[in-house]
Amino acid sequence: MGYSMEQNWRHLPPPARPIAAAATDAVEAAQLRDSDALADAVARMAGLDPAHTGLILGVTVRLLLEDTQPDGIDAEGVRTVLERSVRGASEWQTEVDPHVILLLLAGALGVADEDDDTPPPKLDELARHAALLLADLLGPRPVPPFLTAALAEIERAQLND
Repeated sequence: MGYSMEQNWRHLPPPARPIAAAATDAVEAAQLRDSDALADAVARMAGLDPAHTGLILGVTVRLLLEDTQPDGIDAEGVRTVLERSVRGASEWQTEVDPHVILLLLAGALGVADEDDDTPPPKLDELARHAALLLADLLGPRPVPPFLTAALAEIERAQLND
């Protein structure tokens, strides 16, 4: 895809580089509706540390929600994002699961239900749906600036802990 790890993510800590590269490739593939490239990038993302990947993608989703909803997001706003992203993705990805998108939104907003006994989705399913959600939230905008902002926010939070 457009961003290679060596050229664009060297400034990141080594553990974040493959996540940023795979996430960028996955989101770009989703923006282009390239199923093969998306599957490839999702497979790479699913093979990475799930805690780090989830944190980076979750913060990126939250930053995009804040960017697109500067006055805050309420239940209706979440519903609108959910419906729009599922509708758009289902035009070219037949197995879009609205529940997985909702889990990603809830996790990004810090309102995930920890007591839910339902088994979590598989890592590749989470990665694919995260790319589809991010592509929807981004529209035509590139993902690297938002990933960079998410990583900077994570770094600041870790320094303050």
